[in-house]
Amino acid sequence: MALRFEILGRFNRARAARLILPHYECQTPLFMPVGTQGTIKGLTTCQLEDIGCQIILGNTYHLALRPTSELIDELGGLHKFMNWPRALLTDSGGFQMVSLLHLADITEKGVTFQSPVDGKPMLLTPEESIQIQNRIGADIIMALDDVVKTTITGPRIEEAMYRTLRWIDRCIAAHKRPHEQNLFGIVQGGLDPVLRDICVRGLVKHNLPGYAIGGLAGGEDKDSFWRVVAQCTAALPEHKPRYVMGVGYPLDIVVCSALGADMYDCVYPTRTARFGTALVPEGVLKLKHKAMADDMRPVDPTCDCMVCKKYTRAYIHCLVTKDAMGSQLLSYHNLYYMMKLSRNLHSSIVEGQFPEFVCQFLQKMVMNNPTTNRISPVPRR
Repeated sequence: MALRFEILGRFNRARAARLILPHYECQTPLFMPVGTQGTIKGLTTCQLEDIGCQIILGNTYHLALRPTSELIDELGGLHKFMNWPRALLTDSGGFQMVSLLHLADITEKGVTFQSPVDGKPMLLTPEESIQIQNRIGADIIMALDDVVKTTITGPRIEEAMYRTLRWIDRCIAAHKRPHEQNLFGIVQGGLDPVLRDICVRGLVKHNLPGYAIGGLAGGEDKDSFWRVVAQCTAALPEHKPRYVMGVGYPLDIVVCSALGADMYDCVYPTRTARFGTALVPEGVLKLKHKAMADDMRPVDPTCDCMVCKKYTRAYIHCLVTKDAMGSQLLSYHNLYYMMKLSRNLHSSIVEGQFPEFVCQFLQKMVMNNPTTNRISPVPRR
């Protein structure tokens, strides 16, 4: 096991911890931006270091297609390939069962995809997923799971959960770098509490370095989403990191941290930046709105990031409709916001100020500001 997890502070179920990985010592709760093919669009790795990014997520499916895991391995691994000295996590490729379902055929052997690059079939088995991730070299690698949308009901949910448990055995057997890379299992079971409980118990008996809660953020209502997170975090080992996959809304991260989760990832902060939207304490700020055209204030007057110090809303409004620089500046700001949120969650728990922090966060989020929109549906990554 190439991981140490030390809890530094608690408030009820919320905890702040030190997560020590081969390439970096992280503080939790933490948010991981998604660099699907080894890059966060529009930002350099130096910029990501400057804003305090601790872990970047890469996608096994896409990296296996381009530039190929074999080439990444030949060039020294993904850390060296993308010039990133801190931690990396790679997804298993299982999420593409949902996002590319029209191109996929799922059997006990694995998932056969029709490549979006050349149309050829590509079989991703649990063994192949792990072998690809071993070549890529991330600090944390994910077991291949059978992913279904939470809006689906019926026997498919149970089938996917039990297949996920069968596949974890194959993933563990295929993992050739356990002293350098940490294999996390993924809890499935949809919105069914019985299935979730069975999956948790089936994974925990393997004593894995960490555990993820998967299959959420697929369109279910907030109450159901938070109920599943609460159930899983209560049942997962106290001394292991807990990762809620595909979650990127600030409100969800605060709530899930209060429920005992530690790690999150989503494309939301950077994707919404490319549509001209900034994350601010009150919710979101739409820079494409015509009211921004002559607004000389910074994006967020309370933010210390480079963008808020140097540029006005009016300038970014001009860019977001015409120039890629606009999405780059907003991506920088949005990830700075997420890193600051993570740091504030950590410090508030350690310093015994978590209830006060949550109250202040929620008070700002519900302020009536005509230039902001409160966040509603749950995103998919």
